Amino acid sequence: MSVVGRYLKKHTEALVKDVGIEAACRLTGKSKATLGRYYSGHEEHADRFMPVDAVAALEEAAGYPHVTSALAELKGIHLNLTESLRNSGETGSVNSDVIALSQRFAMLMAEYQTSIEDGSISVNEAKRLLRETTQLQQVLIEMKLHLEQEAR
Repeated sequence: MSVVGRYLKKHTEALVKDVGIEAACRLTGKSKATLGRYYSGHEEHADRFMPVDAVAALEEAAGYPHVTSALAELKGIHLNLTESLRNSGETGSVNSDVIALSQRFAMLMAEYQTSIEDGSISVNEAKRLLRETTQLQQVLIEMKLHLEQEAR
């Protein structure tokens, strides 16, 4: 499987897990097995990817547009999430964002320390690191939104 294929499958998996497998099945009309094939790393599923309408339905329910973001990154495009696209009405400040950023980074470093103790990072450890990195990215996006709001 190509590097791009593996990258998209990992983000598809993150999207399904963000929404929850049961909810993802309801939203897409797909079975658990079918959804699993979309992000499976097995060679027999290498050419199976989630249809764009299913991605759109899941990203509407998700906390973050995982697949859209991955596709944009592959083309060197950076997404700018606007307030109107945010999933919650919560308000925060840059100060609370800095605290959240510090906490998330500490969690990432703790996960890294645990993962590297034996001298190598396993597939499962890499997945956990990827999840932590994605969470850190989400905090940075929130911080960027708050900074843009203060700059107005």
